[in-house]
Amino acid sequence: MILSRKTIEKKIIDKELVLEPLTSEQLQPASVDLRIGSHFLQLDEYATPSISLERPAVYKEIYKDRILIPPNAFVLATTMEYIQLPNTITAFVEGRSSIGRLGLFIQNAGWVDPGFEGNITLELYNANRVPIELISGRRICQLVFAALDQESVPYKGKYNGQQKSTESKIYEDADTEQINNQVNKFKIFD
Repeated sequence: MILSRKTIEKKIIDKELVLEPLTSEQLQPASVDLRIGSHFLQLDEYATPSISLERPAVYKEIYKDRILIPPNAFVLATTMEYIQLPNTITAFVEGRSSIGRLGLFIQNAGWVDPGFEGNITLELYNANRVPIELISGRRICQLVFAALDQESVPYKGKYNGQQKSTESKIYEDADTEQINNQVNKFKIFD
């Protein structure tokens, strides 16, 4: 069940759901608009000849209140808002329609697990042939909350507690060591 504005407000007032800082303009009929922060990560194309899921990529860290995303470029951003979900609620990150109509695609893999707390990292892609300027504090995406049918085990993953844009940590996955052993065992290319 998707939560309505009234339910979201009640859960915030009752401190079951944390969303800070928050203004009344951000509350929508069945979601909460989130604002873009001032911390960004961009893949360092000069230090990363290729991307592998088995090792960290190298990023350039950017602190700016105003950023220009070049055409066909990918940038990680963060929300201004810190969230804390109870074990009974999950959330979906969706781009705002008005932003998408300008060719800026917004993701975060679309899902926030129950029990997650931290700032949300957003994956931004400019699908245009011209740059897009973003200013910190602008409402950029929305968070849609859904109630679970029962209480869940809380998220304790590698992104819990993040406070700024956070790079991919897929290389920390449990299956990475096993995959690396297989690759080394059957190495075809030098």
